[in-house]
Amino acid sequence: MFTSPRLPSPYRPEADIVATDLQRLAGALDWAAAAQSAQPWVQAVRDNPPPFWAMESLLKEYPISSAEGLALMRLAEALLRVPDAETAIALTADQLGRADFDGAGDGVMARLSASAIAMSKMFLPEGGQPNIMSKLGARTVVAATLRAVQLLGRQFVLGQTIGDAMDEADDARKKISGLRFSYDMLGEGARTDKDALRYLASYTDAIQAIAKGAQTNLATEQNDGISIKLSALHPRYEDAQRDRVMAELVPRVWGLCELSARANINLTIDAEEVDRLELSLDVFEALAAQVAQHHPQWQGFGLAMQAYQTRALELIEHVTAIARKYQLRLMCRLVKGAYWDSEIKRAQEMGLPHYPVFTHKHHTDVSYLACVQALLDAPDAIYPQFAGHNAATIAAILQMASRNAVPFELQRLHGMGEGVFREVLKNPLISCRVYAPVGAHRDLLAYLVRRLLENGANSSFVHQLADESVGMGELLTSPLRLEPEPSLPLPPALYGADRPNSLGLDLTVQSMRAPLLAALNTTTVPLVPVFDHTQAAAAVKRAVASQPAWNTLPVGERAAVLRRAADALQQQMPTFCALLIKEAFKTWGDAVSEVREAVDFLRYYANEAERIMQPVALPGPTGETNALRLTARGAWVCISPWNFPLAIFMGQVAAALATGNAVLAKPAEQTPGVAAAAVDLMHAAGVPAGVLQLLHGPGETVGAALVAAPQVAGVVFTGSTQVARIINRALAAKEGPIVPLIAETGGINAMLVDSTALPEQVVDAVVQSAFRSAGQRCSALRLLCLHEGIADHVIEMIEGAAKELVVGATADLATDLGPVIDREAYDNIQRHLQRLGASARVLNTSGRATAALPHVIAPTAFEVPRLADVKDEIFGPVLQIVRWGSGELATPEAVIAQINALGYGLTLGVQTRIDSRAQALAAAAHVGNIYVNRNMIGAVVGVQPFGGEGLSGTGPKAGGPHYLYRFCAEQTVTVNTTAAGGNAALLAGVR
Repeated sequence: MFTSPRLPSPYRPEADIVATDLQRLAGALDWAAAAQSAQPWVQAVRDNPPPFWAMESLLKEYPISSAEGLALMRLAEALLRVPDAETAIALTADQLGRADFDGAGDGVMARLSASAIAMSKMFLPEGGQPNIMSKLGARTVVAATLRAVQLLGRQFVLGQTIGDAMDEADDARKKISGLRFSYDMLGEGARTDKDALRYLASYTDAIQAIAKGAQTNLATEQNDGISIKLSALHPRYEDAQRDRVMAELVPRVWGLCELSARANINLTIDAEEVDRLELSLDVFEALAAQVAQHHPQWQGFGLAMQAYQTRALELIEHVTAIARKYQLRLMCRLVKGAYWDSEIKRAQEMGLPHYPVFTHKHHTDVSYLACVQALLDAPDAIYPQFAGHNAATIAAILQMASRNAVPFELQRLHGMGEGVFREVLKNPLISCRVYAPVGAHRDLLAYLVRRLLENGANSSFVHQLADESVGMGELLTSPLRLEPEPSLPLPPALYGADRPNSLGLDLTVQSMRAPLLAALNTTTVPLVPVFDHTQAAAAVKRAVASQPAWNTLPVGERAAVLRRAADALQQQMPTFCALLIKEAFKTWGDAVSEVREAVDFLRYYANEAERIMQPVALPGPTGETNALRLTARGAWVCISPWNFPLAIFMGQVAAALATGNAVLAKPAEQTPGVAAAAVDLMHAAGVPAGVLQLLHGPGETVGAALVAAPQVAGVVFTGSTQVARIINRALAAKEGPIVPLIAETGGINAMLVDSTALPEQVVDAVVQSAFRSAGQRCSALRLLCLHEGIADHVIEMIEGAAKELVVGATADLATDLGPVIDREAYDNIQRHLQRLGASARVLNTSGRATAALPHVIAPTAFEVPRLADVKDEIFGPVLQIVRWGSGELATPEAVIAQINALGYGLTLGVQTRIDSRAQALAAAAHVGNIYVNRNMIGAVVGVQPFGGEGLSGTGPKAGGPHYLYRFCAEQTVTVNTTAAGGNAALLAGVR
């Protein structure tokens, strides 16, 4: 479908791209002249500030970097969606208690603060349950704060209905003639098909309303229009679901295009995240072909482009080629970008080689200006729309456009840049369109405030415009310069030079996923012979004999072996991913993550061993030296699970080897092939065969024999609580030394959600935590505790989102969850499903099956009447939901108490915007890993050390700074120096 080669990888050196952009701008722009043109606009805004609710004044009164500004923004993000008074009071107290609104200035905002927000100091409870009087006062403060937030909503949202928005637009045109509008109906993307269809109806209604007011005798660009978000029109708008998107989404969007074309109004497809860019282009070209066939005279079809993406120029070239291929003139809305923080974090988490966005703000400005020139250079194909609020950038656009008289328009966001545009639009020849969000404040503020928080940093022009301490020269300084290094460490250097971050892959990039798919066709799972358990004692004897030589190697040499293994594993990622797909039924995303985790374990434990195994000098009296040192224990039995057959296997083995121990590795019966490949890799890296032995077989025979064998120095086990108890009893019954056990077992992992949480974020976290990986993670969500005020809505969204999950063969990139590991696991889960089907309310979470495979269990959820009834861990894609907010679960503290009473303590999720509540619940929970406002899976080595307490394990935490100590014995060596003639240094000093 693409008219030219696919876009290049977004993960390229930033400096190389900026250098190309600067070359394009050479001779095309006189920045000094542009800055001189912008200076009067800036001075006029500072001399005559815009209304107090305009963004410039708001940021001047309460900068986002201040406690007051952040509190106001966070209240705007959450307060309107809170249904119950108690939580609203708690949220308001939490946020306003962190700020001092008493010290504001004399403006209207300050007076509002003094009369409403500052009252929180007197009335809002600081902790515990408020009494009646304080509660009455708190309700008054919350009501006033709600009013303040609603007023803030008017700053962001043009109207709560399309009719209201159009009325506001007409009023604005009375002040500035010729002003145009692009109405944006939504914020969040759809999580369910029901939501997508509702959003589709909303877009349809809006287009019909706009069409009635359109001046059909004018050119398309002179009419108002609409901006649509593709991710709002399909619940699985992602690259892996490309076939579904093209079959289901394109017809929906085409219906909107037809309505717009017939009314001669414009329709712009909004920008999405980097990983959706090429998918957006596929959809865009499919629609462009339809436009060319059915409405070739319509010139209102457009696409938003983000200049902060490193592929921005190539994107413009690509869209220009589409326009020329279909003989269309396309609208292109150039913005700087809206998801910067998210793109940075994603690249870091995925271990990508570079960032897909520019890390220096002025590099984004350079890219923007280069894109301006590229758009102006294609007047036959493109109608440029330049969105932004930077006065100097606007002046540069006007200068560049004046050279060839290309028609274009400027754009601004409703509520932002009003002061600058008041001055710019004094020139009647300049056209301006306002990008205007439309919808209920409750729905849109959360989205818009997050975008503001992400892009309202101190370095932004809008922020600096309001700060008169920023001089004119600094404010209008030229961005046309190149920084040779990014402003942030690249993802591979995230953890410093001493421990390279494991490299990952972006499966949405064709060149990155191609080696994985190729490896799938060439990789076979090795056949691993079953070890004769009667030879366990001999294997232990061999390990014991081999261990001293390994232990006498300097720790740096052992660490070097582990690092060689890590590098080799990194290089062989495609092969190991293919093994995980074929033997462990991993999805591609899970396979890549697991290989990375194994690499991280090897490097982290190599570093940790070098850190902790150096002798520590201790104080003492004159005439003696004292040193504390760690020594290896001997031969360890490492028993690993099938759900992480590479990462946990390698983590256990690496920890024991790094500290000088020998290893008898007993992998899970279901996944010996992955373990065998890992052991071969370790041997090739330099681990002697006797020091690391692979002993495959059933736990009842091989595992039991190894645990029972004499001379075993320790056991590390990951698996079920039941098996951990068996091992513990077997070790306790042995004669001889007391042998340590490191056990990481399962859990009834819970997530507590209060009514301040954003439902879309909750649903994303729940679906990822409960159903991805077929629920076969130790950390997977098993019990969801929803506040009753939002439970119905969130449950409905979970049902709809789960229905969209693809259940099938994991070799298919589109698959979200594959089969459970084997028949035994399947039968065990089925027994639980039958029990819950008879005692709980079954929810409709069927998923989408793509193949008839054995041992497949679709995402399943139940609503249970009581938290205390949840007794067992169900190791599969099964979620139990309970409501709280009244009765025995009246408070979040009561919920945590009952979770603690279950006896498990592995992972806990908390979804709340009340920061103090999150911290208090974390302190009260007897849980090893607590995740606030995110999913509960995917602990990263050295970042989120993993392990629980109670029925969930013994500790210490894997991937943490205390883990290796358990593999060591401690030894104190004291030397009496006086025995050899006294302390010569001391005697010399006295004399």
